[in-house]
Amino acid sequence: MNIQYKKGVLELCVLSLLKKRDCYGYEISEYLSKHIDIADGTVYPILRKLKSEGLLTTYLQEESGGPPRKYYRLTQLGRETYEKEREEYLNFAKRVESLLEDDIND
Repeated sequence: MNIQYKKGVLELCVLSLLKKRDCYGYEISEYLSKHIDIADGTVYPILRKLKSEGLLTTYLQEESGGPPRKYYRLTQLGRETYEKEREEYLNFAKRVESLLEDDIND
């Protein structure tokens, strides 16, 4: 798949996962890699960027038998940004789908 397709939507996918629940980085990476072909280490720069933009916060949580994990949580700004970008993306995807379907019917 064209890497540019993925690049434009990975941040939205991360926000979508975190809207459902708090997650740690490896968990996000594993989930996305099961659905989208991504390289190892792709998610962590996205998480840092989203955090620096104020869309995420982090906290440490102790796990049984292991070191504490850094969990990511959406901020209010992150939730608002997700809702706005989700709507924009879905509208865009519908327009692209319509254009591509028109190609089939010609």
